[in-house]
Amino acid sequence: MSAQPTFKSIRLEHESPISWVILNRPEKANSLSNELLEEFSAALDWLRDNGEPVIAIRGEGKGFSAGYDLGQVAPDSVVDFDADRARLRRNLARYEAIWEHPKPVIAAVHGYCIAGASQLVTFTDITIVADDAKIGIVSIPVGAGYVSPVLATLIGPKRAKELSFVPGNSIDGRTAVEWGWANHSVPASELLNSVRSLAERIAMTPPAILAIKKAAINRVADGMGHRTALADLAQFDATAHQAPEVAEVKRHIAAEGLKAVIAAYCVAPTSDLSASR
Repeated sequence: MSAQPTFKSIRLEHESPISWVILNRPEKANSLSNELLEEFSAALDWLRDNGEPVIAIRGEGKGFSAGYDLGQVAPDSVVDFDADRARLRRNLARYEAIWEHPKPVIAAVHGYCIAGASQLVTFTDITIVADDAKIGIVSIPVGAGYVSPVLATLIGPKRAKELSFVPGNSIDGRTAVEWGWANHSVPASELLNSVRSLAERIAMTPPAILAIKKAAINRVADGMGHRTALADLAQFDATAHQAPEVAEVKRHIAAEGLKAVIAAYCVAPTSDLSASR
């Protein structure tokens, strides 16, 4: 085993048969900063030949992750199209590394899992969520065509549109299972033990066989359009970031603060259409 890297924004913990990748920015709602994403990629790379036979991802603190760090990905300054598109492609490549990883990867979702975080989890092999988890899209319209198309690979285009068209829309853990985004929904107090129980059963299969099983199933998913669905997402989102309407939202954020702008877009989730604003 090679020496474990040192990280600031994530933490690795090993308990047979799981290596936990823990998003560790609780003071920032585990938002996906550039540093965290770089460390996440480094951790996955190290775990290819080190650590336990099953990987599980969870968030420290009150929730899994609130998504991309808007202070970094939604600045009020003009964004260079080519640089933005390259950044978006790098992020997708980080998540495809989950898909292509030889080890099974389980997501353990509690609290909130929003926007880029729900995108990340969609690439994991198995997802277990807390019953009361909040899974959804970014609360303000500063992007398009990047997160929801990935969700559509699991929940279908109509449900992805319903989640995406309404700012801040979300579903709970039970609905995430019903829609096909997650495998199991359990009480929050049982989440980690449920992941451990599943990992113990998975680990009964030798790692080399697990890798072949995963690659074979992924090949079928790719044949069903998984790879094709991802091809132009960075282009769509980078184009949206250039829109005057997005620039206007960013100006409001700069002038009024992020919390105030989020509050202005706060509406009830469409999971209950009888609910009013």
